[in-house]
Amino acid sequence: MEIGWMHNRRQRQVLVFFVLLSLSGAGAALGPYSIVEETERGSFVANLGKDLGLELTEMSSRGARIISQGNKQHLQLKVQTGDLLINEKPDREELCGPSEPCILHFQVLMENPLEIFQAELRVIDINDHSPVFNEKEMVLKILENSPLGTEFPLYHAVDMDVGSNNVQNYNITPNSHFGVLTRERNDGRKYPELVLDKELDREEEPQLRLTLTALDGGSPPRSGTAQVRIEVVDINDNAPEFEQPIYKVQIPENSPLGSLVATVSARDLDSGANGKISYTLFQPSEDISKTLEVNPMTGEIRLRKQLDFETTMSYEVDIKATDGGGLSGKCTLLLQVVDVNDNPPQVTMSALTSPIPENSPEIVVALFSVSDPDSGNNGKMISSIQEDLPFLLKPSVKNFYTLVTERALDREAKAEYNITLTVTDMGTPRLKTEYNLTVQ
Repeated sequence: MEIGWMHNRRQRQVLVFFVLLSLSGAGAALGPYSIVEETERGSFVANLGKDLGLELTEMSSRGARIISQGNKQHLQLKVQTGDLLINEKPDREELCGPSEPCILHFQVLMENPLEIFQAELRVIDINDHSPVFNEKEMVLKILENSPLGTEFPLYHAVDMDVGSNNVQNYNITPNSHFGVLTRERNDGRKYPELVLDKELDREEEPQLRLTLTALDGGSPPRSGTAQVRIEVVDINDNAPEFEQPIYKVQIPENSPLGSLVATVSARDLDSGANGKISYTLFQPSEDISKTLEVNPMTGEIRLRKQLDFETTMSYEVDIKATDGGGLSGKCTLLLQVVDVNDNPPQVTMSALTSPIPENSPEIVVALFSVSDPDSGNNGKMISSIQEDLPFLLKPSVKNFYTLVTERALDREAKAEYNITLTVTDMGTPRLKTEYNLTVQ
């Protein structure tokens, strides 16, 4: 493959704006198929011969094979029977992480004659993980004169499963003084908040020990626990309060390291050490810890790692302000990553016929696909070849194209053609990719 910029050459556009996934309903499609994760290798998924309406001998004679995205071959085709089988035991969490549904896209390619079918396989989650608290013990300092109904944030549990198999609710025991509420974030994560139900008295009970339990929605449910230690405080009667509960900011994905994301600010009416505030990220995920850092004195939040819109489009994290007496308040930072055109189009060649016979009209020379992970105009693409060649580009299914001869060719007139496939996106600045191939 040769990729580069070419100048001073006339081109003609053979395709209008192409948006990824906009042609999902076009062309032949199979399935959808589904399996549960951890299905054993060699397990039956479907009979493609039956779904395609082909006899058993046709699957072999037509050169049927599976084209999968990525390096791993999750599926295999047994051409003698037409059966689609599991090639390796699927782990939904490894394949898709927290994303749901977990869809593996693949194609069925017939080489003779050339024909392609789109298909997808959904990997269904099973409840094979229990909720886990990263903090096995949480310590809260609570004023003895805190009003009833006051809420205190607690660390949430993490469950690798998705949907109903993820954490659904929390409970706490014993609950003579406290109850627990299960809250939900915009991304669907459930987190607990401790609620004061009965007045505290430090002189009577200066410390309380509770057990926080997280339950998922599996059948039967799995659970995880953490200890909560309450230290009742009889001084420092003002906790830090943020100027605003939610900070919403946008930042381009190409912002340099150290860029200022936002500055949060809290105030504390107490004086001396009890009024001195320090800022921290409250229970950040591993990715957020690598991406953002907060200045404990000023509340400035800056970038630690390069952003990538195609990997993560937004971040949500709580910022905790703690005073010298151990009291705290929190706010939420909602960070939206703004896409920039930083990905050139990609060309993937699936089939190439060379040499081709002369004196035959409209021969399929090549089958290839194009993609661009950017969004909006940055992901729209135009494909073209040189104008002075007897070849045409034709859209196939989804993001596939075929390169065909425009007319019957004459080997004695010309025995070899050098063709450059040019794919240009519509971003600013425009990025393009060139793919060179030789046809004899």
